[in-house]
Amino acid sequence: MLLHLSIENYALIQKLELDFYEGFSVITGETGAGKSILLGALSLILGKRADSQILLDKSKKCIIEGTFKIKDYGLNDFFQKNQLDYDDISILRREINKNGKSRAFINDTPVNLNILKELGDKLVDIHSQNKTITLNDSDFQLAVIDNYAGHSDIIKKYKSEYSNFINLDAQLSKLIEKEDKYQADKDYYKFLFDELNKAELKQGEQEELEKKLEILNNAEKIKTNLFKASYYLNSSDNNLLTQLVEVNSLISEISNYYPEIKEINDRLDSNIIDIKDISNDIERIEQKLVYDSKQVEKLNDRLDVIYHLQQKHRVSSIDDLIKIKNSLSDKLNNISSLKENINKLKLEISDKKLILSELANSISKNRKKSIPQIEKELLKIFSNLAMQNAQFKVEQTQLSNFTKDGIDRVRFLFNANRGGEKREISKIASGGELSRLMLSIKSLISQKNLLPTIIFDEIDMGVSGDIAAKVGDIMKKMSSSMQVIAITHLPQIAGKGDTHYLAFKVFEKNHTKSIIKKLNEKERINEIAKMLSSSKISSAAHQTAKELLEITD
Repeated sequence: MLLHLSIENYALIQKLELDFYEGFSVITGETGAGKSILLGALSLILGKRADSQILLDKSKKCIIEGTFKIKDYGLNDFFQKNQLDYDDISILRREINKNGKSRAFINDTPVNLNILKELGDKLVDIHSQNKTITLNDSDFQLAVIDNYAGHSDIIKKYKSEYSNFINLDAQLSKLIEKEDKYQADKDYYKFLFDELNKAELKQGEQEELEKKLEILNNAEKIKTNLFKASYYLNSSDNNLLTQLVEVNSLISEISNYYPEIKEINDRLDSNIIDIKDISNDIERIEQKLVYDSKQVEKLNDRLDVIYHLQQKHRVSSIDDLIKIKNSLSDKLNNISSLKENINKLKLEISDKKLILSELANSISKNRKKSIPQIEKELLKIFSNLAMQNAQFKVEQTQLSNFTKDGIDRVRFLFNANRGGEKREISKIASGGELSRLMLSIKSLISQKNLLPTIIFDEIDMGVSGDIAAKVGDIMKKMSSSMQVIAITHLPQIAGKGDTHYLAFKVFEKNHTKSIIKKLNEKERINEIAKMLSSSKISSAAHQTAKELLEITD
């Protein structure tokens, strides 16, 4: 429950320190006095987004701090999950600077806004007048039934399984889309792959073929030059080899007379041997080289295949063609593996559907079981709010597909009059009836949930007189199990409060400021008397105020 609220530099509030208590508290004051400002400030520490427009003094930061008693509300796991220090008395703080940037803290530990909001949702339910429009919202209606049914564990498990199911289904859709695209290209990929595979390309092959073709295309010139070289070396009348032998013979005759000449002789011997080898190699190559037109044609055909593939795939080497072939092979293999993955996912989704079906059916049965009790209890509360002739029915139908909330669709049907046709709430209920309907539902589910605090912001709009007193009675009853705070304009409700706060404005130093204070008994009597009087407080109004407060002289 909310124990203390500190507000500094927010809207029209310069500085405010306010204690709150168990039971039923009421806040009154003229329109624009600051009641909604109080809720706006409280909303900030519950995770609402903010901007710099809320600053009263633009040169200073705004600080909102709330102290909450959270013992016995099962929040230890939340603190542990988010690595926060747990304390039975915990403090939520929000700071907003002049640039609109904010920081959030839980027990002095900085947290992001989502964590602050998650905790805030577990501590306080702020119900504004405009929230009555949610009465016709299907999500809200299901939440009411589920809250009453008290099967939060199975709902949580279902939502987790449903989230997994949606993710798997999305994966399947992507894989099927990918497979469809690949299948459309499969024949083309296979044709390209088969063409490359049939070519039996080998690394270095192109260079080798081009070299062979170059030799054959120049065979005549090569043979002519080799023949001439062989002739000059060994076959002509004045060939080089014969001359070298004669030179060497001359040198050999005198080698014994001069040591250096001996060395020359040895070198000549060696060169003669080399030249003989060279001559033999030239003759061998010349004789082996034969121009073969069929071989040339064969080489050209092979190179044409390679050049065609390179041009087709816009590459310049066999290595690139081999890479393309491997890539096409991978794509073809992926098509096969995609099919396997799709079948695997389909089986997984099928198993997930069985789990979801079992959970959804359990949830649906629990809802069906709870609905008659909800209808009965709400009609009883309606009767206490002067709607004794009202009709209320929850229509439950099962859907063919899973949704985030199960397989049910529900509709709240209502008619304030006996015998009339029950229709959707938004189409048949007046403003005052909507307020009473929402209060009835909040009263019903407050008996089931563990929320520490609920705040009603002028939910009593459209009601008056005896009905207003009954609305106050219901809020009072709710406050026996939770902290209830109501902002109200009705004296009948204000008189039911255990604690009474007044919001009012003052004009100081050229500035209008909002102030909220806790009233003592005398101040409460005067405030309620003012609410009862149209202008000057009459003695009758004063006496009625005391009666509403059950004060005897």
